[in-house]
Amino acid sequence: MFFQSEQRLINKAKAGNKSAWFKLVAMHEQTVYHYCLRMLGNPDDAVDLLQEVFISVYRSLEGFRFDSSFKTWLIRIAHRRCVEFYRKRKVFDQSNESELQLEACTNSCPELSLQNKQHNQIVISALQTLSNDQRLVIELKFFQHYTFEQIAEQLLVSTNTIKSRFYAGLSNLKPVLEKYNDE
Repeated sequence: MFFQSEQRLINKAKAGNKSAWFKLVAMHEQTVYHYCLRMLGNPDDAVDLLQEVFISVYRSLEGFRFDSSFKTWLIRIAHRRCVEFYRKRKVFDQSNESELQLEACTNSCPELSLQNKQHNQIVISALQTLSNDQRLVIELKFFQHYTFEQIAEQLLVSTNTIKSRFYAGLSNLKPVLEKYNDE
C-alpha cells in the first residue's frame, strides 16, 4: 500500500478530498479522545468533545500553515474546547463522576485487563483533583510526550511556569495516588 505523508493528507483534505480527511481523523481520533477523557474524566463528555474538536479542525483546516505539527495544532484546539466545556457546564462538581468505561484491554488475561482498567480509573480520578493548568501540563508531558519547551510554546507561558505547574501537579497527585495504593 502506498504510504501517504501526513502533510500530503492535510493538503488533500484542504483541497476537499473527503477520503484524506477521514484518514487524518482516523490517525488522530484516539489521541484526541484520550486527551479529552483525561481532561474531563467522563467518557461520554470526551466523545462529545471529540466530535466538536474535529468539527472545529475541519472548519479551520484551511488556516493550518504547518508552523507546528498537526498533532500539536489538534491538541491546542482540543484544549480550547475543554476550557470552553468547563466554562459552559461548570464541571467542577466531582460528585457526578460516572464510572469510566475505557476500551476493552486486548490482554488475554481477564484479571490483568480488570487491573489495568482499575488503574486507569484511579489515574483519571486523581487527575480530576488537580487544577486545570496542572492537569493540562501533566497531560501534555506524560501522555502526549511534549517537552517543557513545547508545552510553554503551546500555552504561551514561560518554561519555568510550565515546570512549576508540572511539579506542583505531581506534588498534589502524590498523596491522592498513595491513598489508592494503601487501599
